[in-house]
Amino acid sequence: MSNQTPTVLMLACPAPGHINPMMNLALNLSHNGFQVIFVTTDFAHKRINSIMVDQLGSKTIQFVSIPDGLSPDDDRTDLAKLSLSMINTMPSMLERLIEDIHLKGDNRIICVVADVVLGWGIQVASKMGIKGALLWTASAATFAMANNISMLIDRGVIDSDGKPITKNTFQLSPNMPAMDTELFFWSNIKDSETEKTIFHCFVNVLQSLDMTEWWLCNTTYELEPAVLSFIPKILPIGPLLSNSNNNTNPNSRSLGQFYEEDFSCINWLDQQSHCSVLYVAFGSFALFDQNQFTQIALGLELTKRPFLWVVREDYNRSHKMTYPNEFQGKNGKIVAWAPQQKVLSHPAIACFVSHCGWNSCMEGLSNGVPFLCWPYFSDQLYDKHFICDELKVGLGFDKDENGLVSSKEIKLKVEKLLNDENIRSRSLQVKEKLMSNIAEGGGSSENLKRFVVWLKE
Repeated sequence: MSNQTPTVLMLACPAPGHINPMMNLALNLSHNGFQVIFVTTDFAHKRINSIMVDQLGSKTIQFVSIPDGLSPDDDRTDLAKLSLSMINTMPSMLERLIEDIHLKGDNRIICVVADVVLGWGIQVASKMGIKGALLWTASAATFAMANNISMLIDRGVIDSDGKPITKNTFQLSPNMPAMDTELFFWSNIKDSETEKTIFHCFVNVLQSLDMTEWWLCNTTYELEPAVLSFIPKILPIGPLLSNSNNNTNPNSRSLGQFYEEDFSCINWLDQQSHCSVLYVAFGSFALFDQNQFTQIALGLELTKRPFLWVVREDYNRSHKMTYPNEFQGKNGKIVAWAPQQKVLSHPAIACFVSHCGWNSCMEGLSNGVPFLCWPYFSDQLYDKHFICDELKVGLGFDKDENGLVSSKEIKLKVEKLLNDENIRSRSLQVKEKLMSNIAEGGGSSENLKRFVVWLKE
């Protein structure tokens, strides 16, 4: 047993924005001499496993799955149903998995690293005498919101179901910027009953926070200094970039993807002028109706600029979006999914029209790309505020009287953003700070070393 490689079990939430940073942390641990058992749900495992195995070609990361409790035909975009099912089903499944691993004798798990969303994984680890750590894959500010739910209730900011009591601003600490009560990530999920369920699921898993001294976060001190001073226990190890470990091969697939990437867009970008292309991608969850889809298409035409637009195949298939007759698309390229980190690092990219998922934010910021922010739900509304109002490296869109972002508004904001040299300059400054953190001797790099030392003790 003493000659075995130390083994870390990583428990990943089954969504691309959670799996990507967790996968990159797994790769870092693998490079530091650990065997990693990467655990997610059966459903997510089937979607990502072939790409991951093809890419890694490594025996130091093993992919394992456990059931989420839903049937194969259930709708996993129903977040309330999925969250409840995972909490009710997966802890016992994880315990059984660990017991089976230990019985086989090939690996002895020394630590469980769980996504905070699956914080019950730490409770399972503690019960089995295994130390644990938590990873928050969003911003430190949203972590601070979650960690201070009881304070927010006591101060009358939110009720016991997480709903804002008044439309107002609040501060978690005197040194932190004021935030709007409409920015709580648990109250921006489109449906009040779903929001209530998600909130109480969060309250449940947050009980695991005090069971570990390690709260890892995909951020940096320079990016969120006030938050990290307010909660010094949060350890910034970002940016956790999905391609930072396999960026040497231009055709290498990104790890943790639910969709097959179309690499023809890289060749297309090679033919475009420097800093000329609008990259438009709204992540794996965002949905638009036909009217809004039409306005996006016409808005991209109006800009008269080259554009790379990601339109998911599953979205097109299920919602049967049609392009307007006026849309020629001659200036652009449309793909079902793009190798985003490679796209954002391409010199042809001028700006990122984004849903503002934290993973996308970190990828865009790490490449010095200005943002046009179009949040869809959850923490994305806070992320848009952070990008536009705190970092000042992007602009948001305004909706018209019909609740639509019009084609003219898209053209207007593209021109305003790309004509603002200050935004471009600030974007490049943020890039420099982020990349210095993951370089040798940088803050995030040193924090990760501290974590590795603790694991090996």
